[in-house]
Amino acid sequence: MKHSRRRLSAVLGLTAALVVAPAATTSTAATSATDSTYVVLYRQGASTADASQTVAAAGGTVVANYAEIGVIVARSANSGFANTVRKSGKVGGVSATAGFGIRNEPAATDDAAAVEAVQATWGDTLSGLQWDMVQINVPQAHAVTGGSSSVIVGDIDTGLDFTHPDLAPNYDAARSADCSSGSPTPLLPGNDANGHGTHTAGTIAAAANGSGIVGVAPNVKIAGIKSSNDDGFFFPEMVICSFMWAAKNGIDVTNNSYFADPWLFNCKNDPGQRAIWEAERRAIRYAQSNGVLVVASQGNDSTDLSHPTVDVISPDFPPGNEEEREITNACSVVPVEVPGVVGVTATGNLRLKSFYSSYGISTADVTAPGGDSILQRTPAAPNGRVLSTWPSAAFCNPARTVIDAGAKYCYAQGTSMAGPHAAGVAALLASVRDGSSGSLASRLQQSTNPLACPDTSIYAPFPQNSGAPQTCQGGPTHNSFYGSGEVDALKAVS
Repeated sequence: MKHSRRRLSAVLGLTAALVVAPAATTSTAATSATDSTYVVLYRQGASTADASQTVAAAGGTVVANYAEIGVIVARSANSGFANTVRKSGKVGGVSATAGFGIRNEPAATDDAAAVEAVQATWGDTLSGLQWDMVQINVPQAHAVTGGSSSVIVGDIDTGLDFTHPDLAPNYDAARSADCSSGSPTPLLPGNDANGHGTHTAGTIAAAANGSGIVGVAPNVKIAGIKSSNDDGFFFPEMVICSFMWAAKNGIDVTNNSYFADPWLFNCKNDPGQRAIWEAERRAIRYAQSNGVLVVASQGNDSTDLSHPTVDVISPDFPPGNEEEREITNACSVVPVEVPGVVGVTATGNLRLKSFYSSYGISTADVTAPGGDSILQRTPAAPNGRVLSTWPSAAFCNPARTVIDAGAKYCYAQGTSMAGPHAAGVAALLASVRDGSSGSLASRLQQSTNPLACPDTSIYAPFPQNSGAPQTCQGGPTHNSFYGSGEVDALKAVS
């Protein structure tokens, strides 16, 4: 069964005078319209000190030199650039990135649009609509702590509307950046063209300020790390830049709600895909080694990532080029299948896996509310979706839009909504306990309520991409649908 994909609309950004220290050696050379961007992967341990000369000799310029991980981002209009650079004994792989974007996980879709008001009983003016927070005991956790302002969560996404009244109090401008060029620049107003990043940021850290919603960790700081273009595609140079920025700027936790395009599964037996996989893996590993916990969404394709057999949606860039191809475990989804990344599946208000959520016994570490507008619409969640912050200029279906005190909020569903709940709980954990990213990941998996495999017959109308039914593997303490269980904010702070 194919799942619909959509391009993301663009909104023109504004400008502001902000200062961001560069995280890599960059070039100021102008880029022509015919230039292509390349990721140059140096062999493990090889120095990139002579990269400028190597790239220049091939007719290109260096955009960023991430010497710590042996990765160069370059641009060139020379069609023979890649072949020339590959001749260097230090270079292990070169790939043009135009066909290898990473895009935010699109919201699972259906025809339901009804939104009903629920009487507020806790938090701010819209908190009565936040069934997701009640489900993971956020109100009770806030009686203990709302987190520490010394904890920084980096939201690696489409951007962040830091002027939104629920986000402005917790926004950390110094640790925010726009990585859409492959090298960090200031994050300017109007940077989130489609709202996805603003939505995930609100779930993590919307301030408890008397109006709107409240995030899982309303006292921690939120840094926006824009890693997409305005069409919503996350190209490799952007993602590499984002993790290198997080590693060097004191980020404690990152939320990642995207998957690798145009190949949902990146197969290592393909030289181009392998170079991209290895470059991104190095950047993620570098961030982890610098204390960054990486939390990632599983995806919305109803697919068992631990036992993939077919990919029917790739390549999805340029649009319309999808072809069915057989795959194996040699093919992996970035970033959720990178070692050490905490993978998050989605639940609805009945604590069942959401109909769309991908899963896997080797990839699912925890689960969290992501919404389910088909199987799990309840009186508390009448449209099944998750409400969070939204930029005023970005489109949201009017039937799913809520305006409060002049600020905009939008209902959405997807594992993209589940990931930030887990990242928020991780931020609460980091607020009350010190430790490495590995120990934080372990404690997050312990701060859960186990869920046993459900009756999977309810998922019969939503088969995997291969057409096979969704099946749950494992026991109540760890299984492919829920990992160790649904995150619990109260357990995290107790």
